[in-house]
Amino acid sequence: MRSRIKAWFHHPVMMLNRLRYARISTKITCFYAAVLLLVLILTSVLTGLGVYFSFYHQAEVELEISMNHVLDRMEQGRSYLGPDFWRDDPVLPGVVLRITDLTGQIVYENDTHYPSIGTIEANAMKNPPFWANRSMQVSEFRNMTIYHARMEVEYGGQLYQLHFFKTITAEKNFLDTLQKILFLMTILGFVLALLAGYFLSRRILRPIREMTATARKIEVEKMDRRIKVPPARDELSEFADTFNHMLDRLETGFKQQQRFVSDASHELRTPVTVILGYSDLLSRWGRSDKEVLDEGISSIRSEAEDMQQLIEKLLFLARADQKRQVLHKERLELSELVEDVMRKMKLVTRTHSIELLQNDEGVIFADQVTIRQMMRIFLENSTKYTPEGGRITASSRRQPDGKFILLELADNGIGIAKEDQQKVFERFYRVDASRTKSAGGVSGTGLGLSIASWIAEQHGIEISMESDLGKGTKIILKIPLIQDEENVQDALEGSSGDERIGDRSDRPARA
Repeated sequence: MRSRIKAWFHHPVMMLNRLRYARISTKITCFYAAVLLLVLILTSVLTGLGVYFSFYHQAEVELEISMNHVLDRMEQGRSYLGPDFWRDDPVLPGVVLRITDLTGQIVYENDTHYPSIGTIEANAMKNPPFWANRSMQVSEFRNMTIYHARMEVEYGGQLYQLHFFKTITAEKNFLDTLQKILFLMTILGFVLALLAGYFLSRRILRPIREMTATARKIEVEKMDRRIKVPPARDELSEFADTFNHMLDRLETGFKQQQRFVSDASHELRTPVTVILGYSDLLSRWGRSDKEVLDEGISSIRSEAEDMQQLIEKLLFLARADQKRQVLHKERLELSELVEDVMRKMKLVTRTHSIELLQNDEGVIFADQVTIRQMMRIFLENSTKYTPEGGRITASSRRQPDGKFILLELADNGIGIAKEDQQKVFERFYRVDASRTKSAGGVSGTGLGLSIASWIAEQHGIEISMESDLGKGTKIILKIPLIQDEENVQDALEGSSGDERIGDRSDRPARA
């Protein structure tokens, strides 16, 4: 017995577990079918109860009216058995009246074919329906149901019992038929709900299935596929637009990553090849030829330094992408920074003319190390792409509104074509990939301007460029100034999570 009970409870649990992992269309179909079934059952039950109550209540009303009519005539003093008393039948049609004395003898009845009182009372229901009047009796036979009301009256000095009967057999048959019809309609409605829900849910969810099929066809190596946006402007079309936008960004990022890895591998391959070549040269002739030894050591050291700078730049950009690059912002006098950077550039660069034309004062809120690094990147690019003897100038001019200062770094070098001016800030992009570093210069990896662009963005600096082929290049930095402590506080509150005080050892090397 226990095993049967466990099995009986186990089946619904299994069905619920299966439904939990079913398709959305199946869940929607089952949910709406269950809701409809519940509504149909409640409707059927309430309809049946309402009809039952209505029929029983109607029978009660007819019996009460008949009882009141008889009592009224008795109170008028009419002759009990005289024809005047029954001239107008005091009971309503369909109501049977029997009057008995104390011995049970029938004194009067208006239907002699009706079952006897003893038979009716013998078939009385012990638990009548709750909608039946508790002061009345319900008797049920094989083919009929009788509502029975009884009352005792004293008339003419004698005590009589008045029995009122109302047959509700037709109503009961109608109710039984109605119950069967409601049950069949409930089952039919549930089946139709399952079928309609299945087809409608599949039709409604068809765009999602198409999106899923398209998404399965999208591979990392081939991300050109896009989800078809439904014509209706609903949640599905919004989802498709968002998904396509995400794919666009993923495809762009993946292509950038592929290019970044390819370019980084290419940049690292050259110095590694040179180092391996000189290592092989040293292993063969370096022990006996001091000139070869010195040349090999010098070249290996030079290539290793280039590799170190390239790796440091890659680490800088990686930290920037992961928002882990630490900045230490503070109040700085820009004119002092510009003067210091230009003075050091004069000491390092002997082949070009380095001039500071104008240097207005202005206080900025910035990280000193990265601001210096940004200016050096632009100046070193100028020295790389300006022929020997060329002129490199810097000029900082405070704007009339006092909110910005324009720092212009210009050269008279080879210049940049219009179509390349926006691309030079992309990683590993070089206008002419065949260019090599000048003597003592910085390796042209194409990462410096990307780092400078990131530094400018973190400080709210706008970068613009003026350049023509053969006429030189001018970089214009629009640097925001701070006027008082309130501006400093606003800058602190507006700083990103990356701009926090950190260990100076984590700072990038020269780009």
